[in-house]
Amino acid sequence: MIAIVDYGMGNLRSVQKGFERVGYAAEISDLPEVVERADHIVLPGVGAFGDAMSNLRERELIEPIQESISEGKPFLGICLGLQLLFVESEEMGSHKGLGLLPGKVRRFPEGERVPQIGWNQIHIRREVPLLEGVPEDSFFFFVHSYYVDPADDGDRVAMTDYGIGYASIAGRDQAFGVQFHPEKSQDLGLKILQNFARL
Repeated sequence: MIAIVDYGMGNLRSVQKGFERVGYAAEISDLPEVVERADHIVLPGVGAFGDAMSNLRERELIEPIQESISEGKPFLGICLGLQLLFVESEEMGSHKGLGLLPGKVRRFPEGERVPQIGWNQIHIRREVPLLEGVPEDSFFFFVHSYYVDPADDGDRVAMTDYGIGYASIAGRDQAFGVQFHPEKSQDLGLKILQNFARL
């Protein structure tokens, strides 16, 4: 069972429809017990990092997510969901994240148009099952003003260039996050959702 975590921030239905299009049912829920019994967990997100952590805390979802990842269950963070995997964010102050990957969430440097909106390429650094059948330099759809800066170089799965080179896919073991929106990235985005469901 795939659980899509509902904490009040994200286009959950479009993610659910993406899984349905590749033949997998996914349940949208804000209940800790649903997250606990799920086989796969998806954490989408659009909005501010601090608000997201506050909402997760209020719904008592932080521990179930952390425990599921520590148990080795497949996890996929999308956009803000990728950023929440990290230790802290500098978005509007300093905010602690889920702390599952070492590193920080940073704002794009001055001089770049923010947010980055539109199609951009990924440059694969590490072969992982999530990217099976996804060619090098594939385009995906991005909308974001902040990027993740992993402390461990081995957590960088794919990079994207936008003024700087940054990690657009990060993760280790069975836990991954993507900065782009696979549900808005046509066939290759759906391929990533399918690969995740097969983990």
